[in-house]
Amino acid sequence: MPGLLGKKIGMTSVFSADGKNVPCTVIEAGPCVVTQVKTVEKDGYKAVQLGFGEAKEKNTTKPMMGVFKKAGTTPKAHLAEFKFEEDYNLGDTITVELFADAEFVDVVGTSKGKGFQGVVKRHGFAGVGQSTHGQDDRLRKPGSIGACSYPAKVFKGMRMGGHMGGDRVTTQNLRVLKVIPEHNLLLVKGSVAGCNGSTVLIQK
Repeated sequence: MPGLLGKKIGMTSVFSADGKNVPCTVIEAGPCVVTQVKTVEKDGYKAVQLGFGEAKEKNTTKPMMGVFKKAGTTPKAHLAEFKFEEDYNLGDTITVELFADAEFVDVVGTSKGKGFQGVVKRHGFAGVGQSTHGQDDRLRKPGSIGACSYPAKVFKGMRMGGHMGGDRVTTQNLRVLKVIPEHNLLLVKGSVAGCNGSTVLIQK
């Protein structure tokens, strides 16, 4: 599935042809450089590795520096593989014009980290009991978490408090509203997981 790496700029809204105000996310998609070309003969599958964002040479390992020098490009901060049907060569640049004919895209991002959260915020629990009659701050507690005598254990997957956010989230079927090639911008309808400035992966 062809795609690009990009950066989430933020959210705004645009007016559609029928005058409706449509919320959208602005993504800086590319330009991405081809850093490796995977072939069936050598690697067992066909894919293209793309690099996005500049990285410092001192923060790049020597093996990766060899990859970038072979491709004739500067060190890149983010890498991802895509299965293109077209043939690309090392050092080729792929821009946001890739999505000029696309109607929908999938966007993969890392959701905002919320830290340690309780069951009410993390799983939408209603809380137990009432706040009076000696409940002693039990309003937002989870309640019972398992049987007493049998099976005498807590089942796997029991919803409890814990780390929330920071997950890989794929938002599917986002409508492409506009492609602005001169600024490498892609406008998609709706929201995308992640904070402003975070790296996202856009797929046709």
